[in-house]
Amino acid sequence: MNDDEIRDLYAGSYRRLLGQLICVTGSVAEAEDVLQEAFVRGLDHPRRLGADNPEAWLRTVAVNLARSRRRRAQRLIGLAPKLVDEPRDSDTDGHVDLLRALRQLPAGQREAIALHHLADLSVEQVADMLGLPTGTVKARLSRGREALSTLLLVEEEPHV
Repeated sequence: MNDDEIRDLYAGSYRRLLGQLICVTGSVAEAEDVLQEAFVRGLDHPRRLGADNPEAWLRTVAVNLARSRRRRAQRLIGLAPKLVDEPRDSDTDGHVDLLRALRQLPAGQREAIALHHLADLSVEQVADMLGLPTGTVKARLSRGREALSTLLLVEEEPHV
């Protein structure tokens, strides 16, 4: 890939990949870090970026980096990383609520939901990417959607 193609790839896929990775990681900062690292690795290996689907390669690298970081943090600290709530903005309450709910899911469910629903990957593609059987991915999707529906359920206030 030449410099112009790499710039076009970055401009065309960064925001989409970042949105997907925010849901995978549960953190804007972590998503930005792993995505930037994926791009750096792509620059170190330009043949991989020139493959059939460079965005998929970047997504796979970024998800694997996020998974490695999470495992390392859990080993070192013994606890899941603490996530800080972002301030609420009335225009983005729904997005903040969804992100907050996604953060409460186990990592495996969050990854499966983000990759299937936000990255628009098939169950088989998610299974292949995460190195899991398709049945496991289906179970994680089902459990994750059920948990999200409970977490996002808003009780209506009685009208007087």
